[in-house]
Amino acid sequence: MSHFIDRLKFLSADKEHFSDGHGQTTTENRSWEDAYRKRWQHDKIVRSTHGTNCTGSCSWKIYVKGGIVTWETQQTDYPRTRPDMPNHEPRGCARGASYSWYLYSANRVKHPMVRSSLLKAWRQHRQTLSPVAAWEAVVSDPKTVRRYQSERGKGGFLRTSWDEVNDMVAAANIYTAKKHGPDRVIGFSPIPAMSMVSYAAGSRYLSLIGGVCMSFYDWYCDLPPASPQTWGEQTDVPESADWYNSSYIMMWGSNVPQTRTPDAHFMAEVRYKGTKVVSVFPDYSEGAKFGDMWLHPKQGTDAALAMAMGHVILKEFHVAGKSEYFDNYCRQYTDMPNLVCLVEKDGAYVPDRYVRAADLVGALGEANNPDWKTLVIDEDSDALTVPVGSIGFRWGQDKDGAPTADKGKWNLKEETTDGRKIKPRLSLVQKHDAVVEAAFPYFGNIEHEHFNSTSHSDVLKRRVPVRKIQTAQGEMLVATVYDLYVANYGVDQGLGGDNVASSYDDDIPYTPAWQEKITGVPRDQVTQVAREFAQNAHDTHGKSMVIIGAAMNHWYHMDMNYRSIMNMLIMCGCIGQSGGGWAHYVGQEKLRPQTGWTALAFALDWNRPPRHMNSTSFFYAHTDQWRYETLRVADLLSPLADKNKFSGSLIDFNARSERMGWLPSAPQLERNPLDLTREAIAKGVDPKEYVVNQLKSGELKFSCDDPDNPKNFPRNMFVWRSNLLGSSGKGHEYFLKHLLGTTNGVQGKDLGQTGDVKPQEVVWRDEAPEGKLDLLVTLDFRMSTTCLYSDIVLPTATWYEKNDLNTSDMHPFIHPLSKAVDPAWEARSDWEIYKGFAKRFSELSDGYLGVEKDLVAVPILHDTAGEMAQPYDAKDWKKGECEAIPGKTMPNFVVVERNYSEIYEKFTSLGPLLDKLGNGGKGINWNTDHEIKLLGELNYKVRNAGVAHGRPNIDTDIDATEVVLTLAPETNGEVAVKAWAALSEFTGIDHRHLALTREDEKIRYRDIQAQPRKIISSPTWSGIESEHVSYNAGYTNVHELIPWRTLTGRQQLYQDHEWMRAFGEGFCSYKPPVDLRSHQQVMNAKPNGNKEIALNFITPHQKWGIHSTYTDNLIMLTLSRGGPIVWLSEVDAQKVGIEDNDWIEAFNSNGALCARAVVSQRVPEGMVMMYHAQEKIVNVPGSEITQTRGGIHNSVTRAVLKPTHMIGGYAQLSYGFNYYGTVGSNRDEFVVVRKMNKVDWMDGPAQPAMEA
Repeated sequence: MSHFIDRLKFLSADKEHFSDGHGQTTTENRSWEDAYRKRWQHDKIVRSTHGTNCTGSCSWKIYVKGGIVTWETQQTDYPRTRPDMPNHEPRGCARGASYSWYLYSANRVKHPMVRSSLLKAWRQHRQTLSPVAAWEAVVSDPKTVRRYQSERGKGGFLRTSWDEVNDMVAAANIYTAKKHGPDRVIGFSPIPAMSMVSYAAGSRYLSLIGGVCMSFYDWYCDLPPASPQTWGEQTDVPESADWYNSSYIMMWGSNVPQTRTPDAHFMAEVRYKGTKVVSVFPDYSEGAKFGDMWLHPKQGTDAALAMAMGHVILKEFHVAGKSEYFDNYCRQYTDMPNLVCLVEKDGAYVPDRYVRAADLVGALGEANNPDWKTLVIDEDSDALTVPVGSIGFRWGQDKDGAPTADKGKWNLKEETTDGRKIKPRLSLVQKHDAVVEAAFPYFGNIEHEHFNSTSHSDVLKRRVPVRKIQTAQGEMLVATVYDLYVANYGVDQGLGGDNVASSYDDDIPYTPAWQEKITGVPRDQVTQVAREFAQNAHDTHGKSMVIIGAAMNHWYHMDMNYRSIMNMLIMCGCIGQSGGGWAHYVGQEKLRPQTGWTALAFALDWNRPPRHMNSTSFFYAHTDQWRYETLRVADLLSPLADKNKFSGSLIDFNARSERMGWLPSAPQLERNPLDLTREAIAKGVDPKEYVVNQLKSGELKFSCDDPDNPKNFPRNMFVWRSNLLGSSGKGHEYFLKHLLGTTNGVQGKDLGQTGDVKPQEVVWRDEAPEGKLDLLVTLDFRMSTTCLYSDIVLPTATWYEKNDLNTSDMHPFIHPLSKAVDPAWEARSDWEIYKGFAKRFSELSDGYLGVEKDLVAVPILHDTAGEMAQPYDAKDWKKGECEAIPGKTMPNFVVVERNYSEIYEKFTSLGPLLDKLGNGGKGINWNTDHEIKLLGELNYKVRNAGVAHGRPNIDTDIDATEVVLTLAPETNGEVAVKAWAALSEFTGIDHRHLALTREDEKIRYRDIQAQPRKIISSPTWSGIESEHVSYNAGYTNVHELIPWRTLTGRQQLYQDHEWMRAFGEGFCSYKPPVDLRSHQQVMNAKPNGNKEIALNFITPHQKWGIHSTYTDNLIMLTLSRGGPIVWLSEVDAQKVGIEDNDWIEAFNSNGALCARAVVSQRVPEGMVMMYHAQEKIVNVPGSEITQTRGGIHNSVTRAVLKPTHMIGGYAQLSYGFNYYGTVGSNRDEFVVVRKMNKVDWMDGPAQPAMEA
């Protein structure tokens, strides 16, 4: 009070003066100054980072005061780079600097919450029943289930306790596993690299109970299938620092300054060295400004542009003017010298499969896997030869405990099995038996309402030189991949004929003139860039680079986009060379300590194998998007294919793939696997044999054969570390309608209603189910769209409230997430939440689940000997084309014993399978005795009696981090040396030198809290960590002669699988966007008086959020426009009377969305952009089309599968979790756009049933 009075008497108070009145003595209280003096004071600074899947993986200082996070700033203590390079810092962006806003915001999920009608029903039954019996009573009442399902997305949550939630979740999982099967319990969480332990918490719990872990990168459509097709590896890329080593960069669809903000400085800095940057974007993006040239092809036509560049490169640097460097590189590191047999069809010869040693009498002496050893012609001896390094040399190096002749022969030396030096012949032009017309499919003549096409024939005949060889089956015509590859591009090797160009101005596929009609890019620019790119690669031995973004991968024919660019890089010798290569960046796909993490995450220390599922096939089936399929298989097939052999719908092809063991399935069989094994054992039959016989007889079916049968529904689903419904859920409205059973905006009719062709093999049910999930549980720190549609919402710790690990592909460091403060309110870390589920599950299982034998169906896996399943044509056992052989022509079946009362003990301890079987990854294995001993000392051992007694503890999240760090070669030098030694056994080359200098280094969690630590070189990855080169993918393949994990062991430009050839993708070609027929039926069907226009719908990444994170953050909303926005061109806006900031609606048969218009000259005509991902929880009015709340970007999309992504059991084309499988593309979609007539905020009172 005295301070207040002093202020009032300030002018009248007596004051003491000095210095002749020039000074005045004051005694008043100045504590009011604390408001600003203490603003930047803090009690401590803690290192942490953000788990947003932005690839930044930036180190941040988290400031804490009074137990509260006050703000964050960038750390500046990264280890230095080499003297000739810039350092990695500063790293960070405005989005990361705003994260602390979430911790104490209204958006924060603060308490466990349950949907009110579900909770009331549960509590009613709990008055008289046990938890499991109560859950059974809830889900056995159709009225109760229908009520809470229909309320999803409409509010009505009640706060509850952790004890009650643990009871509900555990009871639901136990009941579901006993009644339907553990494979009906599903979990979706993405991107483990952004918070590895948090991911592992859920996946470990699911794997222990027999649940299903869902993939994410294929669903996100971020990682291109073209990468496994070409390299047998899924997206290994250079670190961003390697940009600085490049001397020619093409920034192709990757908006580096906007989406790779922390790394963009390398792009800016290398230009000061004289590096030329060519930007390729359809719109004038942030990245376009950084280019010395800006090429702007029409969206979706990138493959045409790249094929034309390839035409120039081939003609000028391979055919007309030989580059010795390119020639030697392609000869040793690619499949170009490999021989392909040609099959006559309609007077021409069609490229078929690779010639194998087994084709010849005596198999050229190759006794081990001759079906999987490819042939070349040795230039010196002119003889058919088997070069080492193909997949046939990788497997079977030991037999009956003794080495075979192939021991140590899986390498890229230019020699044969007996060590004889060879020089594979690239071309037969100089020495051939005949010249024949080879037939190549052409798709650029397919007409599309919105894309240009040409009038060329759908079969292009081009001359190639061939040899005639004698095989066990008679004479065979063969050509090299190189000669076929050159012919495919329309380049003449002096053989003449039709469909080859004499000039770049010829209108012949794939000349610069041809592409100009399709892409709009001037031919002279194409020729210039191709020449510069190749000349630079020739001069520098491969230092030309393409930085490419996921935008290219979101088109249905993504593989053509990617392979056309990969071809450029490979034929110019850029892959595996520092400063060159394929720099594809999406999310944080590089889980660097991968092999240390997998043991923890999938409980491989206790049970093997885990259940995995590729999410795209799962959601396509179980959200019933297949019922609305408009894309016909016949429209996708090559004109050279046998259409009778490839009939059916896309869901039919997916079902075939699952039953042939190519793709996984979930649920797996239409019966409970626990019941099946119990039955088999009771009858004295091996469960595996029992199930195979039942499948063959038709008594038992795969779940995929009838996804709308309630027997095959997924029942419980966990979502954590993800906003599935608000960000990645392609076909959002179908999720709402069929999986969740709630209000939705689906506008189209299914195949039964339209009378279109239905599936041939998958069962069609006239009445589509609405509401398949009994329970949806979401863990999140903020109230996301997914939370709004969930039945149980649980508050999880933020990235400043838990301990975890984080890595990225953009730099070589491993970062911590650190617990700067305790979780606010009632939040818990993911590790503690799932540990709680495991404890209650173990307690409640008594009387329901005991020691059970679970039958797990496992697809034929990449990086195992099983990937040599079917060497030639694909055969279907169900059609009688072959025998049903587990692991060969159908999935393998493995019995896993589970003691359900021990789930908690196993969750919190490291199991004995690591002692028994060791650890490893990507086809190699090593002993873990020292690591297990170390973990017992670090984490202490379990003292309690039971199955875990004496095992290393994994009680806390820090314990879990130590498990990952100790087991992984990337963070434990001793393990790295063991891993390289294990690989050396296969290659016959000693690779241990790559890690020996760091053998004694062991990175601990406290180490990375002190400073980011650089990982150790490991055979898990194809680059190295060195003081001499930056990390670059393919480096060890080129410099250590380690084969790529493909059929040929080389970079594979030709894909010879029967399905690849049938769909016209043996060689790369241009395929236009597909017509999904989603806008025609709704255009002008529900007029509102405003004009309508059909536009191509594109969803790039934004600067105001990372996916959906930050888009509801007040700071980022303020910097943007405060809610959802859609960008369209000035031309298109003028056509339909739309002005900037108008409310508009975009809709098609899939649904509708509402947003404000951003009218910009940046956007080309015919295209509309909505940034991914803007949620519908902020400033979204009602839709005039759907009469419900306006949707999100995925309300107008639908997942569409591609048969070539279903291939399996064939070398690199074999399934692996997040490696190969169907993907969720969405950029071929068109929407109708119009100005809204009425903006209805739908802010009336909720219906009584919705009120808590």
